[in-house]
Amino acid sequence: MLVNLNAVLGPARKNHYGVGLFNAVNLEMTNAIMDAAENLRAPVIMGTAEILLGAADLREVAAMVKSRAESSGIPVVLHYDHGLTFEKCMEAIQAGFTSVMYDCSTLPYEENVQKVAHMTEIAHAFGVTVEGELGHVGDNEGAGRLETPDDYFTVPSVAADYVKRTNVDALAIAVGNAHGDYKFPPKLDFERISEIAKVVDVPLVLHGGSGLSDDDFSEAIERGIAKINIFTDINKAQVNGMQEGLKAGVNNAFDMTPYEVAAIRRVVEEKMHLFNSAGKAAGQGVS
Repeated sequence: MLVNLNAVLGPARKNHYGVGLFNAVNLEMTNAIMDAAENLRAPVIMGTAEILLGAADLREVAAMVKSRAESSGIPVVLHYDHGLTFEKCMEAIQAGFTSVMYDCSTLPYEENVQKVAHMTEIAHAFGVTVEGELGHVGDNEGAGRLETPDDYFTVPSVAADYVKRTNVDALAIAVGNAHGDYKFPPKLDFERISEIAKVVDVPLVLHGGSGLSDDDFSEAIERGIAKINIFTDINKAQVNGMQEGLKAGVNNAFDMTPYEVAAIRRVVEEKMHLFNSAGKAAGQGVS
């Protein structure tokens, strides 16, 4: 069943487990993620990001996810991640997304506040939740890489002001995490997570989850993280599935699909066990 972020992150924050966001840019990913969530009876967040729209546009992703979610017995959030423009966020809402992230983190603080507050007012009128970002989570490589990431870390006192003024439903924070493949083991500022969790009353989000250690995840969740974003790991898993199919002698796309789905599903189930979200669908009004 389709729900918004509040339905899955409220219980996660209260009971100290994490819910994964797994971006799905094709049908193989969609089916693998849903298969894993249904098998483990885990709440799940699925969707896409503005940077990924070249693979499938908003309406295509909405159609893929909704076709599985609406007939499923687990709570599924259809989330538009890292929406960079007001227009695309509105397009996502019109397409049926139940949650949007309006990422204004590279803008001056007051402009970030004003733009996200405006989006939240509109989205809430449609029953859609909003995630904001304070500080800035950069990339591990490429144009989005930050030379000094700690210059962009989220400041706890500012986070309290930001949440109050924007009325966001979830807050993405920068604490040493980054998008893409980590070249070196990241060093998360766990104390900063705890400090932010103490002064805001909304669930916290950790972007750049692919590549973090098991201990990193456990500690971050215990400190207050409720939503963890994963894409690189499942993106690579699909390629690994293809390679397994080729080794098995598969020479056509139709017979390759089960290998791709199985490889992605394994990674998603591993993450759900690690986040301790397996079985938590029952605690959210789902039997």
